[in-house]
Amino acid sequence: MDLHQLRVLRELADHGSIAATARALSVTPSAVSQVLAALQRQFVAPLTHKRGRSVELTEAGRALANAAVSVASAMARAQVAVEEYLEDLSAIVRVSGFHSAAVTFFPALAAMSNQTGHPRVECVDEDVAREAFPALTASYDIVIAHRMSHTQPWPSQRLSVVPLLREPMDVAMRVDHPLAQHDSLSPADLVHESWVSTHPGFSPADMLDAIAASAGQPMRVVHRINDFTTAAAMVAHGNLLALLPRYTARPPGGSAVVLRPLTGIRAVRNVDVLARPEQTTRRAVSVVLDSLQQIANSLVDSVNTRPAS
Repeated sequence: MDLHQLRVLRELADHGSIAATARALSVTPSAVSQVLAALQRQFVAPLTHKRGRSVELTEAGRALANAAVSVASAMARAQVAVEEYLEDLSAIVRVSGFHSAAVTFFPALAAMSNQTGHPRVECVDEDVAREAFPALTASYDIVIAHRMSHTQPWPSQRLSVVPLLREPMDVAMRVDHPLAQHDSLSPADLVHESWVSTHPGFSPADMLDAIAASAGQPMRVVHRINDFTTAAAMVAHGNLLALLPRYTARPPGGSAVVLRPLTGIRAVRNVDVLARPEQTTRRAVSVVLDSLQQIANSLVDSVNTRPAS
C-alpha cells in the first residue's frame, strides 16, 4: 500500500461515501473506486461492503483508516524533522579537499566556523586521482575537486557541480633561471629542462604530457611530488621546473621562485565543488558553498592585483 491509498481510505471514513470522498480529493468517483480496489487486493479481509447503493467501511477497513491517521501524523513529524534538518545551521558540514585546496580554503573555513551564524565545518584532506573525486561525495557533504580543462567533465547528471576557480597552470622556476627572462613560455622552450611533476594519474602530470605532445618531445621528469609546496621548495633550491597553479599554490612574496604563463597550449585546471544534489538543499551546506566562492573570488582578485615578478 502507499500513502495515497491510505489517505483515500481515511477520507472515505470521514466523508461516508465515494462521491463525497471524490469531491474532497478533487478527483472522480471512478478514481476513488480504483484506488480502493488496488488497496483491497493487498488484504484478505474485506475493507468495504455495499449497503444499498453506498459503500461503507468494514471493521477491518475502519481499523486501517484509524491506522492511516497515525501514519499521516508520523509523516507530518518526519516532514518537520527534515525541514528542521535542512534549515539547521548548527549541523557539522564535512568538507574534503586536495592538498593545495586545503591550504587555500581550510584555514578560512575553520575561522568562519567560530563565527555566530556560520555552520561548523570539519575539514579533511583527500588527495586522490581525478577519477576518484566523485566517489568521495558518499563520505563528505562537500568535495573540493580538480581536473585539467582538457579532461572528461564531472558526471553532472549524478552530482551537483559548483565551479570555484578556472586556474591557469604556470611554469615555476628560480628567479635566476635563464627562462625567467621570458614573459611567457611555449612548449618548445621547455623540452630540455628537468621537471618536478606529480605522480601519473594526478594533475598536472597529464598537462605535462600534453605539453610534451605539443613540443613533439618527452619532458624529462626527475622527481614525482604531489604536494605543490614541496615542489616549489625543490624548484627554489635547484635547476628544476614545475607546473604550479597560479592562485592556490603561488610562491609567497619574496620567494626565489617565479611563475611564467604558457602559450600555445591551454593549461588550465578547474577547481570545483562536487556534492550529491540532496546535500545542496541543506542551508548549512549552501552557506559553506557561498563561503568557498567568496574565498575563491578574493584569492583571484588578490593575485590579479599583485605586481608581476
